[in-house]
Amino acid sequence: MENIVFSPDLTIADKVVLENLSSEIEIGLLGANRESIKARRDSRDISALQSFNDPKSQDFDPTVLSTYDLRHLRRTLPVIVGKNVVAPYIASARRIVRHETDVVMATHLILYFSTSVPSAIWLFYNFTYLHGVVHFLMQAWYTGSYTLMRHQHIHQNGVLTKDSSLVRLFDMYFPYVTDPLMGHTWNSYYYHHVKHHHVEGNGPDDLSSTLRYQRDDLLHFLHYLGRFFFFVWLDLPLYFFRKGQTVNGARILFWELFNYFSLFILYQLHSKATTFVFLLPLLLMRLGLMVGNWGQHAFVDPDEPDSDFRSSITLIDVASNRHCFNDGYHTSHHLNPRRHWREHPIAFLQQKRKYVEEKALVFHNIDYLMITVKLLQKDYDHLARCLVPIGQEQIELSMKDRADMLRGLTRRFTEEEIREKFPRAGQKQKEL
Repeated sequence: MENIVFSPDLTIADKVVLENLSSEIEIGLLGANRESIKARRDSRDISALQSFNDPKSQDFDPTVLSTYDLRHLRRTLPVIVGKNVVAPYIASARRIVRHETDVVMATHLILYFSTSVPSAIWLFYNFTYLHGVVHFLMQAWYTGSYTLMRHQHIHQNGVLTKDSSLVRLFDMYFPYVTDPLMGHTWNSYYYHHVKHHHVEGNGPDDLSSTLRYQRDDLLHFLHYLGRFFFFVWLDLPLYFFRKGQTVNGARILFWELFNYFSLFILYQLHSKATTFVFLLPLLLMRLGLMVGNWGQHAFVDPDEPDSDFRSSITLIDVASNRHCFNDGYHTSHHLNPRRHWREHPIAFLQQKRKYVEEKALVFHNIDYLMITVKLLQKDYDHLARCLVPIGQEQIELSMKDRADMLRGLTRRFTEEEIREKFPRAGQKQKEL
């Protein structure tokens, strides 16, 4: 299909979804109305994806590594390794993780506690600049996958089994070790993302809302970034206090101040190690979170900015979905924040007609970071090429029309428009 790029590194689920959409584009370009063909294809693809997630199915395909699918490992590893190492590991890990598909969660935890933690400890014991730089680069590589593992953790109240008291305790407390190493302050991700962002949904009371910004303007982005970078430690507690949630406000204020106090003490004890182990990851994470959120919520329909379909997007790309637990299915996540990450492609296909009706946006071959970059470059032609048109209306658009459509969705909202489109802003939190 012209303009549709099938990366060889796409996940199995993403290949199914992208092939499904590509076939509909072909049908649409022919001007054909073949709803029965589309329905049969949807049913077949949904059943295939469900079987991948079903431990009772012969097609069950747990995720073991972010980088490779299990079937790839089975094809490439020596049989003796697969039989005596991989298979026993999967069998053991399936008993430890919360969902049997999520062997990868155990893999990542083993990775972090066998590399990040001992490396950080050694830097405080015997610091060298070479080790410090290598450690920071390692953490920079880990942070995306780790953050989206934690994303699953905060929405599902854990990623490991509840059947073992010891495992449950580890699941509850490991973030207090690993979060600071990855640039997160203690508990801030939970309070900002779950208790705040998903309540407000990019509305006017959302501290990370993009509504008041021109989303292709560099100065607006720098203002957006700077506010979060330097003032979220205060803005978030004040938000909760304004909404009458005094306990949440007090808790997040305590954790933010305690975190910064701990960093101050560590810096006094060992400034170099603290810089490479904690401070640089913190700065990188703050930057990454805002670059990502800008891309996730840059395109907002002026007619219905409070719609999850029209204020967030879906990405079918390697970085977001293979390495970051289907983070590309952002619309699906906002529609149901507690939906398991492996269920997003299925939910997308099941609700595809609704996505079409609501004029939702689907992109491919681009991640949130590059969406932000291309927006700030005002390169709407590139973004138009990455768009996967869904529904006849989008399919019939020329590349220029697609670019113009996307440009119109990044316009800054005036305060008058915000009052008109969000008449009950400020009341939502108290009513929940």
